Amino acid sequence: MTAGHDPIATSVLQRALKSITDEMSQAMARTTRSPILCEAKDFVTGLYDAAGHMLEQTENLPILSFSLGPVCKHLVATYGDDIHEGDVFLHNDVFSFGNQNNDVAAFKPVFVDGVRVGWAAAKGHMADIGGAVKGGYNPNATEVFEEALRIPAVKVVDRGVLRRDVWNLIFANIRLHIVEEDMRAEIGACTVGERRLQALVGRMGVTRFAQLRDQLFAATERRMRAEIAAIPDGVYKGEGKVFFDGRHPGSAFTIRVAVTVAGDAITFDYTGTDRQTDGFVNGTLTSSASATTLAFLQMVDPDIAHNEGMIRPLVMVIPEGTILNAAYPKATTFGNHLCPPNADAIARALGGAMPDRVTAGWNHLLCALTTGRDPARDEDYVDICFMGLKGGSGAMHGVDGYDHIGMIDASGGLLDQDYEMFERQTPHRLLRHEYWTDSAGAGANRGGLGVLTEFVIGGGPCQLVTFGDGDVVPAFGLHGGLPGTLNRIALHKPDGSVHVTTSKDLVRGVPPGTVYRQWAGGGGGFGAAWQRAAALVVADVQAGVVSRAAAERDYGVVFVGDTLQVDGLATLARRRAMGGP
Repeated sequence: MTAGHDPIATSVLQRALKSITDEMSQAMARTTRSPILCEAKDFVTGLYDAAGHMLEQTENLPILSFSLGPVCKHLVATYGDDIHEGDVFLHNDVFSFGNQNNDVAAFKPVFVDGVRVGWAAAKGHMADIGGAVKGGYNPNATEVFEEALRIPAVKVVDRGVLRRDVWNLIFANIRLHIVEEDMRAEIGACTVGERRLQALVGRMGVTRFAQLRDQLFAATERRMRAEIAAIPDGVYKGEGKVFFDGRHPGSAFTIRVAVTVAGDAITFDYTGTDRQTDGFVNGTLTSSASATTLAFLQMVDPDIAHNEGMIRPLVMVIPEGTILNAAYPKATTFGNHLCPPNADAIARALGGAMPDRVTAGWNHLLCALTTGRDPARDEDYVDICFMGLKGGSGAMHGVDGYDHIGMIDASGGLLDQDYEMFERQTPHRLLRHEYWTDSAGAGANRGGLGVLTEFVIGGGPCQLVTFGDGDVVPAFGLHGGLPGTLNRIALHKPDGSVHVTTSKDLVRGVPPGTVYRQWAGGGGGFGAAWQRAAALVVADVQAGVVSRAAAERDYGVVFVGDTLQVDGLATLARRRAMGGP
């Protein structure tokens, strides 16, 4: 133990910081209006020290969680001495460390006795952010100017006084009034964080707080380095695929990563990744670094505190001009959703070195966003169909995948819409939302189930945007496990025609009465399917997770007649034919 180190006080500080970011998160959820925020919780809240180093976060949507720190440091560098108590800054600019145009952040400096001791911040996905297409996703975009209003670091409150001219300039370029209200809620969450951090630091003093902060960072760094040191040294390579850039049918791109483990240090090098696209299917440096961080975090001790010490041992090389780090002024709205193929590449790379820590493939996001006007409320609406996009996760050694969990960049943090609220906040009418039998990849441990979703589009003609992947290649199986199932969205129109969307589509004038149908695929299986205990397969058949036909075809479990009694001899023969003993 180093001189002056106080592990108990350090632990208490970490828990106190976490309680503050949790309270900020609760404040956000209870004061925002958009269902994207108040129901799905597509936001993050965090605390940072005076220099912008991460103190703690509450990560409702993990892909956002490691994007606030870089912007906070950018704020400090940009404004220098022009940061005062009562200031509030807004930011979304993807070319100054933002991760996605729609993800707008609010930052508020925290002062104690005239000394800046930290920052409170919140970032959430806004229902609109200007640009050519309502809702922010424009599959036809080639430049950022076609996607959104760019908000570089801008001060909207100066020493407690709203700069109304700046505020009005921003929100005059955003379609929906609800966004202005949601940004006020973000600022309110930051105010909660400011007050609680002031009280915390006030009790212990600025000097003691700084000492314990440094000890907390050092202790967290040691824990992360110990996790890395447990991985065998070596260079491990993996790839992930991205299909269709929204402009060139049949296009495909490869993410390539070389993971170098040397002692207690790890480097993720993406040199060799394909060049940036001509469409909006590009990532930013921040979104890709966040994706790498959260993918690796799923392979280490989940109790490691999330602060600056956690990320210090992680080195990332993401060359500019690649699909993961597009150069200005390329379109990048899809960037957050490159996390799944990025995670695939990391899982394939480390699968041999960490076989007990790596999952099979997760279902890739395929999402639909509907916009229009609700005549019953006489209001415009924007809806991201969160319940329809949530497929299954990949299985891992000894554990089945999670059913209906969503894309890996959400890691279970993205919540479903409430059915009644969905019908209240849109003119649509829900018909069906249920698990999809046989959607999970078979294996000794099966993947998680995907879902089927159907609703009738109501109101006047609406616009539908799709963005995602997973409709060309399903989630991969690992160590003999079978792949999951493909994603698909189809629009069954009142005239009897059917429009099957692409994974990056813009469909205008969808008539009311159209039935929207979506299949969100399951995750990949882990280990050979014949290794799965017959009793577990029977239980899955009884629950409707697996059909009788799939039980025999994929697992080699044969039933007697029309019963669910296992035919032992037939099952043994079938499993031997599949490669069993």
